[in-house]
Amino acid sequence: MSEVKDEKVGKEGETTGVTTEEELLLPRDTLLSAGTHIGTRMKSRDVEQFIYRVRPDGLFVLDVKKTDERLRVSAKFLARFEQSKIAVAAARLYAQEPVRKFGEVTGAIPIVGRFIPGLLSNPLYPKRIEPDVLIVSDPRADSQAVIEASSVGLPIVALCSTDNDFSGVDLVIPTNNKGRRALAIVYWLLARQILRERGELAADKDLALTVEDFETKISREDEGS
Repeated sequence: MSEVKDEKVGKEGETTGVTTEEELLLPRDTLLSAGTHIGTRMKSRDVEQFIYRVRPDGLFVLDVKKTDERLRVSAKFLARFEQSKIAVAAARLYAQEPVRKFGEVTGAIPIVGRFIPGLLSNPLYPKRIEPDVLIVSDPRADSQAVIEASSVGLPIVALCSTDNDFSGVDLVIPTNNKGRRALAIVYWLLARQILRERGELAADKDLALTVEDFETKISREDEGS
């Protein structure tokens, strides 16, 4: 099922494959300065199609045009769902504030911190939620969410870096899913694009919240460490 869905997405992506720098959702320099393209020193076979090059220091670099394409396709897909039926998981610290703000802007349900087993799959759990689609910030860190969503048949959109495999994932957004600024920009862009697709935001307008609003704030102790 996942392969079929991703093949369809790929065909849609081809229509935007001619995207020029001027047509990117944000200027290339902005995306690069936020490190959205920076992967890890590990590469899975699944993510090879999204890798642009490998740096001399061994870090794999993602293609920002492909990130842009998948953000557009993901926004089109997610805009079809009722806003309260979209759930977003973020176990990693730097993903939690972007996910909270994403939920605030789009109406999605944020699931931040530890994912409680049974939240999606146990009908007897009193706080169980029943979304129609799940977004995960990192398939590895959010593995319990991926397992449960798959078990109940939910489509899964995932932010994936170079070290992720796509098992259980229906739609991949290739990006740095560990960087503080990168996560803020990607969730800000996805939120903006969803609202544009819904017709709630004009194509030339931005969100009321800024990328900085989406970014996890770090303490002075963190800054000094």
